Amino acid sequence: MPKQVLTNLFIAILWSFLQNDWSAITFLSGYIVGIFVLFILRKYLRDQFYLITILNVLKLFFIFLRELLSSSILVIRQVTRPKINITPGIFKLRTDLEGDLEITLLALLLSLTPGSVVIEVSNDNKVFYMHAMDIPESKKSVLRSKQKFEMAIKKVTRK
Repeated sequence: MPKQVLTNLFIAILWSFLQNDWSAITFLSGYIVGIFVLFILRKYLRDQFYLITILNVLKLFFIFLRELLSSSILVIRQVTRPKINITPGIFKLRTDLEGDLEITLLALLLSLTPGSVVIEVSNDNKVFYMHAMDIPESKKSVLRSKQKFEMAIKKVTRK
């Protein structure tokens, strides 16, 4: 992906040089021409077309925002009840992600959602030990979040 971005920037600079105009509009038009050139040549490139990866990163970000909002509402509901009736606890969460980047990203995304915290990752990187504020409700929402996050992370990190 970095090679594609640099190639696209080179095409934009070359476009501006050939147009003999160094304005932002000329550079932007050259960048768009570079996108089309790289898109046409995408089957000859080793990596996935870089705009698809950027779109997948944006999708992951919006999934995180949606999950953050829904889990925040769940925590607010729990905390604002007249009598707090929660059953905190620890549970196991299995994952099929591989590699340090994918495992770390999933652990961080799950920890950033309120009501759950990743306490430990097993030695084989296949099991998370998580603490939840309210096991019955939080476990269900964490499992849903995990499935959504795993799919989005795979799209970002794998070809």
